Amino acid sequence: MVNLLDLDQELLTSFFVSLGEKPFRATQVLKWIHQLGIVDFDAMTNLSKALRQRLKENACISMPQIVMSQTSLDGTRKWLVQLDSNNSIEMVFIPEDDRGTLCVSSQVGCALNCRFCATAQQGFNRNLTTGEIIAQLWLAEQTLQAEIASLPPSSKEETQPINSSQTPFLSNGGTKEENSSLQKGKQVIRNVVFMGMGEPLTNFNNVCKAMNLMLNDFAYGLSKRRVSLSTVGIVPALLRLKEQSSVNIAISLHAPNDTLRDQLLPINKKYPLRELIAACHTLIKGEKHRQITFEYVMLKEINDSPAHAKALVKLLRGLPAKINLIPFNIFPQTDYQCATPETIERFRDILLAAGFVTITRKNRGDDIDAACGQLAGKVLDKKR
Repeated sequence: MVNLLDLDQELLTSFFVSLGEKPFRATQVLKWIHQLGIVDFDAMTNLSKALRQRLKENACISMPQIVMSQTSLDGTRKWLVQLDSNNSIEMVFIPEDDRGTLCVSSQVGCALNCRFCATAQQGFNRNLTTGEIIAQLWLAEQTLQAEIASLPPSSKEETQPINSSQTPFLSNGGTKEENSSLQKGKQVIRNVVFMGMGEPLTNFNNVCKAMNLMLNDFAYGLSKRRVSLSTVGIVPALLRLKEQSSVNIAISLHAPNDTLRDQLLPINKKYPLRELIAACHTLIKGEKHRQITFEYVMLKEINDSPAHAKALVKLLRGLPAKINLIPFNIFPQTDYQCATPETIERFRDILLAAGFVTITRKNRGDDIDAACGQLAGKVLDKKR
């Protein structure tokens, strides 16, 4: 039986054609599932009764389940999503004044063994299906919309901003304009980042199909600039992605030379920096306004010296780059420590002086282990 969550518009169209139906049925069903949150075929009232019956016989909409929810002091939400009896993943919602960002996972665990990442220490089980990836967005959006709908009626119009004291997922209050993405009837999640569990480019096809749904106007209608894929730099897949999608790319760099990067990210031995940086130049070729984000976790006395900052400037010179400095988030069984705020500031100033847009990322959700590098879930490790 076909799980319709696994199908982007192209595949869903082919499915309906195989049933002898017109192609436009695909857009109708996309809207029902992804825009209206309807997963009961009988409730899809603009489909004929005969077609609804055929769908029940030939297809399903199989959804994983949220089994635990945690809320940080800063309003960040983390959900544990059960996939099967042995495996679960985590996803994180980060509320902002003007948007909501969902961090999704692409694999159960991760096989790349980056030394400073909690996910990597869990081992690896399998890739997520397209349906399991897009279900994270569906579940988060529907959960948040239900919470908005449950708020007590206001004396003001329904479109007035929601008071943060009444709503568990808003981090702070704000004007109507600031909270415009968090109003009743509005889509809550405006940004999606593939920065959860797993390496997205080693699950290439399923990730691309899920991104197609995120960008599709009949599904979530997100701008390509509001979907970001984070990768350690699987060079062949990175170059292939240029032909498939123009979403934002974030490179998990974390070191300015091969010797150090080999230690922190073992995949660097297969795709060293010269190949990765060359691929980045290829990605932006012919795209005037495209920028690549480079993520750099700040590890005390490992990669945080002025010399490292100057080497990073030399490495990235000539690329339209934005650099995110990420304070290291502690997790059990790690010997790494976070660089001091003063060290991070000094590192940032060197990059700024060289002309790079550089931001020190604010930790969100670290009190519930929802911050960068802390996601773990439950993984039946097939590597050990």
